Amino acid sequence: MARPQMLKLADVLVELGMSRAAFYRMRARKQGPRLIKLPNGQLRVRRADLDAWLSGCEEAAA
Repeated sequence: MARPQMLKLADVLVELGMSRAAFYRMRARKQGPRLIKLPNGQLRVRRADLDAWLSGCEEAAA
């Protein structure tokens, strides 16, 4: 079974076209994709979580 793809926060920011500060403001409002904090403190986002969150944004805008 393949492991789920994990994206670095920098990759997510590029894909969203968003600054790190804007991303953290969005997270402070309890919005945004689910983050995973690794033991070394780095953040990752599962590709499936990002895609699901983006789909939810499309439905909310429609």
